[in-house]
Order: sequence, then structure tokens, then C-alpha cells
Amino acid sequence: MTHAHAKPIRLLLVDDHEVVRLGLRTLFKRAPAIQIVGEASTMHGAVKESARLSPDVILMDIRLPDGNGVEACREIREAHPGARVLFLTSFSDDATVLSTVFSGASGYLLKEADSEALVRAIEAVAQGRSILDDAVKERVLSRFQAEMSGEKPPTGELLSSQEQRVLTLVAKGNTNKEIATALNLSDKTVRNYLHNIFQKLQISRRSQAAAWFTQGLSR
Repeated sequence: MTHAHAKPIRLLLVDDHEVVRLGLRTLFKRAPAIQIVGEASTMHGAVKESARLSPDVILMDIRLPDGNGVEACREIREAHPGARVLFLTSFSDDATVLSTVFSGASGYLLKEADSEALVRAIEAVAQGRSILDDAVKERVLSRFQAEMSGEKPPTGELLSSQEQRVLTLVAKGNTNKEIATALNLSDKTVRNYLHNIFQKLQISRRSQAAAWFTQGLSR
């Protein structure tokens, strides 16, 4: 049972399939607690419309024609750290789940979920809660640690103390702006640290950096 809101939750839909967006629009017409304020079908459109509309929740697909929802989520949260992104996707592999966790998303839901579960998830995210179960995070991180164990030296042998501090915050899902604030650095300096970390660890994504961090904790 949904709870009445003083104001409807302002929702931005991001999916490259028009039929999916149409289905979601039809669904949310029956959910008075939710108001669709805009739509986007590309990564660029998602970032642009999020900035223009400042929605309460962004319902985001993973695969988009010009990029992916994870990168869109990261860009949106860089500009607006309070943004709440809920992924609605057909992909449930561990790598995808991990990438959404460390992009700073508020939750992850499969498209096979029923309509009531989707509405409840949006309401939960709007209230600041995460709908990704901790057990899922543990399972995914454990899988990555197992895959990467024994292949590379510990991060402590590669990274400076400041780079390790940056990596710790990346692993917690913090955006560059949040890391800059926490460590009293400029955004540019944080980007430089991340570039160096990625080069040293021979990785290209934040999710991989997070996996490195958790592997180090397990030693």
C-alpha cells in the first residue's frame, strides 16, 4: 500500500525504448504519488534533463545509445550530489550491479519486477532509502575479490597515502565533488588523483577501483 505524499514525487524517465516509456507512463497514471516531469532516451539527454528539471527521482536504464546509465548517473551526481537515481534494467550480472552501486545510485530493480514493487521502490528512493540489499552488495564484492585475488600486488604497494584515501571514498560511492570536499581538494585535483590511480592499477572504471579497494581490505 502506498502512502500519500504532500507533493507528488517528480520522476524523470530515462530509457531508449519508446514502448517501455509508454508502458511506464501508463503505469504511473495509476500512481497518484508519482508525477512524470520529463523523459530522455540517451545518456546526454538524461544529464541535460536532470539539470533542467531537478527531478526527485531518475528512473534510469543501463544501456543507452550514446553511452550507459551508470556514466549518466555519475555525471548527474557530480553536478547534483543529492540526485537520486533508481536503475530499472534487464541486466542482473554482478558486474552491472557493482557498477551501479559505485556510481552512487540509490537502487537497482529488474524490469521483471511488478508494478507495485516499482512504485514502492520509487517512494523509498525519494525518501532517501536504498533499495539495493546489503547481501547483494556483499555477494557482488566477494565475487570480484575472488576473481581478482592473486593477480596483482596490494594497492598499498602502488598508491600514495592520498591516493589510497581517494580510492577509499570512491569505493564508498562518493562523487568527485564529495571526495573534493572530504579531502579539502579541488575537483581538478581529485580528477588527477583518479587518473593516476587508474593508470597505476591498470583499470578504466570506478567499479574496478572499488573492487581493488575491497580486495585490499580482505588481505
